[in-house]
Amino acid sequence: MADRPRLPNNSSQTSKVFSRSSYPEYRRILAILRTETVGGALLLLATVVALIWANSPAADGYFALRDVKIGYEPWHLELSLGHWASDGLLAVFFFLAGLELKREFVAGELRKPAKAVVPVAAAVGGVVVPALIYVLFNLGSVGETLKGWAIPTATDIAFALAVLAVINTHLPAALRTFLLTLAVVDDLIAIGIIAFFYSSGIQPLMLLAALVPLGLFFFLVQKRVRSWYLLVPLALATWGFVHASGIHATVAGVLLGFAVPVLASGKKGEPAEGLAEYLEHKLRPFSAGFAVPVFAFFSAGVALGGLDGMGAALTDPVAVGIVAALVVGKAVGVFGTTFLVTKTTRASLDSSIAWIDLFGLALLAGIGFTVSLLIGELSFGAGSAHNDHAKVAILAGSLISALLAAVVLKARNRRYRQVQADEERDDDGDGVPDVFARA
Repeated sequence: MADRPRLPNNSSQTSKVFSRSSYPEYRRILAILRTETVGGALLLLATVVALIWANSPAADGYFALRDVKIGYEPWHLELSLGHWASDGLLAVFFFLAGLELKREFVAGELRKPAKAVVPVAAAVGGVVVPALIYVLFNLGSVGETLKGWAIPTATDIAFALAVLAVINTHLPAALRTFLLTLAVVDDLIAIGIIAFFYSSGIQPLMLLAALVPLGLFFFLVQKRVRSWYLLVPLALATWGFVHASGIHATVAGVLLGFAVPVLASGKKGEPAEGLAEYLEHKLRPFSAGFAVPVFAFFSAGVALGGLDGMGAALTDPVAVGIVAALVVGKAVGVFGTTFLVTKTTRASLDSSIAWIDLFGLALLAGIGFTVSLLIGELSFGAGSAHNDHAKVAILAGSLISALLAAVVLKARNRRYRQVQADEERDDDGDGVPDVFARA
């Protein structure tokens, strides 16, 4: 009797999401996350110091320091220290975001469409849903509160990693990679929002002028030139012209990051380390350890005004909308989009991951801090009542998201320890953990 034809094995055709990356990529991600975790601790410290100082008897000293102006006025660069932190120091942060995103799409996990679709879709969902929730809370309000729609759209990777360090959770490598990719993609979306929706008084001549140093920078980095005395002046000139153009100066950081080649040239005598990796190693400690904490110090300080002030802040639809968007909107946007994309593409989770883990990570994505503070200032202006209320809401929403995520993720810590043990076991002693050797 003839054999019956075998039905196709659908399970073998099912793609896996949140599967492990290659071992070199795993090590690279861990190195980045270690730096960002330290930066997150400094970010938390800077925020606490700013809040204490801004609400102490010496509060006038804090605001006077923030508003001290330095710079060259004929070039329209006589800015306050707070302004220098948001426009200047954060440009370094966004330069690294541009580098990381380009690297992910050229040589990282996002170069594979099957792996890119989930984190990119999750990032988009984590931007769209919080923005819609904020708008719903502010549709009936009087004034210009709708300008703040983009405040709750970004995830602060450093703050999130600091929370993970505090609760001592051993999050699997695949989830950490997803969190980093999610944060990088929504940082890019945020900088696009800043460029298109929060720029005013555009000066076309200044934009054209910015193309000259940017073009020279592009030419040199494509030739793998690493000389700081050539690259830094061109980067500063690009930043200066973009700043003068009316577009937020942090956009210059992303453009410069996109210009840097990711892959090593492969020529004889050239370092094996690519220029993007070289610049990242040089600048990430400065960004995580100085630039972002200093920005947080000057931006997070807000006079709470006691219980009356807190009450006024939390009855402002701006603040209510931000808290709801960060706590509920981010969780629904990130988790819901990930669930829909996974189910509609007939994919399945890797065996080391459960849906509750994704929900905990989606809650963690509600920690919006650095970019949220920046957009708050762009929306309402530094020192305005709405901006002060937005700061309180960003802090409150981020804290609530962190606490909820801590409860969910801490409950899974025993499982995470098992996964971590598997990811570190090297029975054959070849220097590569066995789970990566089998991949």
